[in-house]
Amino acid sequence: MGTGSIIVRMLSVFLAVLLIGPQGISAQSGGEDKPFKQEELEQMLAPIALYPDSLLAQIFMASTYPLEVVQARRWVKANQKLVGEALTKALEKENWDPSVKSLVNFPQVLDMMNEKLDWTQKLGDAFLAQQKDVMDTVQKLRAKAQEEGNLKSTEEQKVIVEKGTETIVIESSNPQVVYVPAYNPTVVYGAWPYPAYPPYYYYPPGYAAGTALFSIGVGVAVGAAWGYAWGHCGWGHGEVDIDVNRNTNINTNIDRSKYQNKVTSGQGGRGSWQHNPEHRKGVSYRDQASAQRFDRAPSRDAQSREAFRGRAEAGRQDLAGTGQAGGRQDLQGRGETGSLERGAAQQRRGDGSGDLAAAQQRSSPNAFSGYEKGSQTGNFSARGHQSMSSSRAGGFGGGMSRGGGRGGGGRR
Repeated sequence: MGTGSIIVRMLSVFLAVLLIGPQGISAQSGGEDKPFKQEELEQMLAPIALYPDSLLAQIFMASTYPLEVVQARRWVKANQKLVGEALTKALEKENWDPSVKSLVNFPQVLDMMNEKLDWTQKLGDAFLAQQKDVMDTVQKLRAKAQEEGNLKSTEEQKVIVEKGTETIVIESSNPQVVYVPAYNPTVVYGAWPYPAYPPYYYYPPGYAAGTALFSIGVGVAVGAAWGYAWGHCGWGHGEVDIDVNRNTNINTNIDRSKYQNKVTSGQGGRGSWQHNPEHRKGVSYRDQASAQRFDRAPSRDAQSREAFRGRAEAGRQDLAGTGQAGGRQDLQGRGETGSLERGAAQQRRGDGSGDLAAAQQRSSPNAFSGYEKGSQTGNFSARGHQSMSSSRAGGFGGGMSRGGGRGGGGRR
């Protein structure tokens, strides 16, 4: 081969490398800003779709501020002795989004969102990009559970089917007490239609796997923090609605005027919920559309992660057929965890609160690792109910078949 031919081939390789370099990645990333698939939405919403509407709305909004969730969880653990007036005054001093503050009433929910931080961030990303799709998916899952005979009114909660729209509303029987259910998504919704996307599940600490399919835990008496629970599910238009003046009788220490123009798109503190990027605190957005919408350009790392998702997606379906679908999800989890760490690094240049998320991620680098692997699905199925009983408290996972037992959860 002549010298001229060698040079030509080297130039060709060099040009190819340039095309798939940062510019190529950015171009590909722009084409990969796709919404979550329906199977992904059902997978991530399965463990919370049967929560009471009032609590579900707070989780949706708070999930868009993952770093503040970490801060709130640690604050709760450090201030367990605060009650009454002291608690209300201390909480008002914290500069978190009201939805995050409202979850102070539910330490176990904060624990779930904190321990499974990549799931929290993914849920928030979905809610920002596809709010109506998320709301519609909750209704779809509730309808499935009801068809299976697993969603009914009880002494603790009311299940209401609105005439005409067939919308399913879940409310606490006593508005002053909110009950958080525990259930096995692989059973309560019937046969799961997406083998490659097994539903996540969560057993809070204190729950023991038993024989109950759907278990209502001990009620949580709403307190001062619930005065920040202004959002409620607007199922008719697929949004969370806000009324800043709600719950005034629960917490009179709230300066509501400072929130009116930041949490709602309406006037006078009423209207559709709007995301406040100030509370995002440096955590990058998943897609270009969300980043542009909130005037926060995604980092190059985030773009590279989106490009990787595009390349991995083609191989994921093939892997799913061989029982290895979880591989892509593990890699994706590590990518999303990395984005949160990058946001935390930015915070260290500010108020230092980023250290919270960074430390949290070091202790739990991938919350779903070891649960989503398709190769483990068969093992879970074979172990059946014994596997359910032995799964560790507080675990989040997926891939258990219907043969995995009808032991969705015990009491708190």
